[in-house]
Amino acid sequence: MSSTPRLAVRAILMHENRLLLVNAYRGRSDLWCAPGGGVEKHSPLPENLQREMREETGLEISVGLPCLVNEFHDPNGSFHQVDIYFRCTLVSGELSDTWRDPEGVVTHRKWVTRAEAEALRIKPDSLVEIAWGGGVGYDLLEPILR
Repeated sequence: MSSTPRLAVRAILMHENRLLLVNAYRGRSDLWCAPGGGVEKHSPLPENLQREMREETGLEISVGLPCLVNEFHDPNGSFHQVDIYFRCTLVSGELSDTWRDPEGVVTHRKWVTRAEAEALRIKPDSLVEIAWGGGVGYDLLEPILR
């Protein structure tokens, strides 16, 4: 494992007052998160996020401003990741049960209302508040959950 933290980008994508969530850990858990993934070198962060969204959901988005930085880590291991969340807008596409993530990471995706989101196990802890409450946030070293 690299000695430096992994960098990832994630989308806060709201549509008709619902937030898009995807499964975490290849569906081996009841944990949900915002779609996105690792950054490829020499590619701008918004382009990385658009690529990840196409892969994981089949949706096309426009990427707005960053609104959340979340650090999470394994306190008993070497894993440390920094996620940068961007407010995004849906440009085209619909969720489809037949869509397959080429990497097989995302197996489930869904739009949720705030009430539905509050009943789910979601990481990071601040995601729901940032998505519906607006503003900007920073989460310092949140422990990873599996």
